[in-house]
Amino acid sequence: QVQLVESGGGLVQAGGSLRLSCAASGSVFRINIMGWYRQAPGKQRELVAGFSRGGETNYADSVKGRFTISRDYAKNTVYLQMNSLKPEDTAVYYCHAKIIRAYDDSEYAYWGQGTQVTVSS
Repeated sequence: QVQLVESGGGLVQAGGSLRLSCAASGSVFRINIMGWYRQAPGKQRELVAGFSRGGETNYADSVKGRFTISRDYAKNTVYLQMNSLKPEDTAVYYCHAKIIRAYDDSEYAYWGQGTQVTVSS
């Protein structure tokens, strides 16, 4: 089994910063894709930032220049540093990964449980 465990959400004032972490645990052989999505009330889930299969980073236009995604390959962990937060960044943030499990050649998609980020004005 594989799990994605997130941490780091919370309440912050506009202009503040938060750092989210997501660690993949269990029978992980290789992580092909890993990143963060978010979903605000009444809106569709959207990609915030992520690593592609080739290791390139992708960002939503709305967070470019403010958010930075990084990865610790040894710890199977991805981080999202969020600076200059705005009220419109308020959402539940979900970690997402596509993983090949140990002793299994197939790729599986996983989601974390979600962590709330609330930015007050």
